[in-house]
Amino acid sequence: MLTRERVISDIKNMPNEFSIDELVERLLFISAVEKGMEQDDKNEVMTTEELKLKLGK
Repeated sequence: MLTRERVISDIKNMPNEFSIDELVERLLFISAVEKGMEQDDKNEVMTTEELKLKLGK
């Protein structure tokens, strides 16, 4: 989950002018990366080989 401080920091790092779409895209990207990092910390990720076996490829 994003924090207010993280959002403010990210907005400060944006150019002086940007569209709302660019802001939303950036926040969604950051949120997805943070979620992935949390999943990695909890060992909730699969290796490529594990995924191939699960998908039967």
